[in-house]
Amino acid sequence: MNEDIRIHSWPCSYYLDSGKQWVSGRLSLTPVGIKFTADKTGELLVDFPLSGISEIKKESSNLIFSSLTILERSTKHWFSSLQPSRNVVFNVLEHFWREQLLESRGAGAEGAAPRTSKGKELTGMLAGSQRRLEDTAKVLHYQGEQFDNIMKGLNRIEGDMDVADRLLTELESPSWWPFSSKLWKAPLESKPKEAAAVSDPKTQEGIILRIPVIVTHRTDSNVKPGKLTLFASGLEISDCNSQVIHRFESRDVDDIRVHTPYEISVRQRFIGKPDTSYRLLSAKMPEVIPILEMQFSKKMQFLEDALGFVGARKSPQLDLGTSIWQAATGLLGGVVQPGSPAGSREGTDNDQVQLQQHEKVSQEEAKELRQILKKLKGLALETEAELERQDEALDSISSSVDRATLTIDKQNRRMKRLT
Repeated sequence: MNEDIRIHSWPCSYYLDSGKQWVSGRLSLTPVGIKFTADKTGELLVDFPLSGISEIKKESSNLIFSSLTILERSTKHWFSSLQPSRNVVFNVLEHFWREQLLESRGAGAEGAAPRTSKGKELTGMLAGSQRRLEDTAKVLHYQGEQFDNIMKGLNRIEGDMDVADRLLTELESPSWWPFSSKLWKAPLESKPKEAAAVSDPKTQEGIILRIPVIVTHRTDSNVKPGKLTLFASGLEISDCNSQVIHRFESRDVDDIRVHTPYEISVRQRFIGKPDTSYRLLSAKMPEVIPILEMQFSKKMQFLEDALGFVGARKSPQLDLGTSIWQAATGLLGGVVQPGSPAGSREGTDNDQVQLQQHEKVSQEEAKELRQILKKLKGLALETEAELERQDEALDSISSSVDRATLTIDKQNRRMKRLT
């Protein structure tokens, strides 16, 4: 991720201690740091990493009203006249600072270990791919259940139309026809109650991903911390106390706009009343966007500030599974046959040759890579089989809808003749 991406910026004033004066400018937040640029001179007066922050507080005094202070190591920075409000800026900065602290603690726990080898890096990439493939499988599994429910509904509709066809035949029969009573009784006695056997899919639904977010409602200028939960059937926004603010089912979402790699907005349109829209900002949003793309591919809109993120994410990882598979198998080959030169294989890129010549993978890392690759292969085969099954289900649904449409047209014409 580009560290120069500007997540957000706010007009404000900064107290310049060297000049004993307030300087107007813009406070900017990047994925890794905070900057302040003066309006008049364009000079960068403040530039420090989020990891160097010790404390963020809302303070005020007789001379400084409604100010925000950031303690960076031993230096205290004062910001005032924050727009749209001090609370908004505080909530956003605190969110990204805390997420940075969590990442720093995780990295610090591994800091005492030797430098990460290529085998460990590749293991991490494969593990991430495995998680994403598992998320994909969850979504596809839910979609498959939805197709099954649709098929059951269509079967019930066909059964109802058979009953309607028999009743119409009864009405069209002459009064002296001797078998009228059987035509009335047969469909009523054979009518199964299969609708009650269908279970609620929400009770069986699992959580794909849950992240902390800063929530802004369309009608509210204030922001508040909360959580975003992704389900296979949609997404849910809740507050810090896990109270649901709003749930969007997949069919309710009209568009999702990606403003930056860290900020999106979800909207549901209405006719005759205001739209329901929420703006969500999170340090973990880059993990969510690929899943949203998979669920709402036709409803995703990447705005100008997010286009660079799309290119950076898709260019080197366009065929992520293939490239990881090739790199992993190449490294494993170097372990299994360490005597054979890495460049002797046909169709191997120069970069991969150099990687195999200079980096070695331990037997433990190779074993772990083989296990992950085996799981990835199984998941890929299951996903492919599920996609083929869903394609067949879609064809079957389309055929059933066509048959039902023809049957309904015929029954309408018969009803017109009767009336």
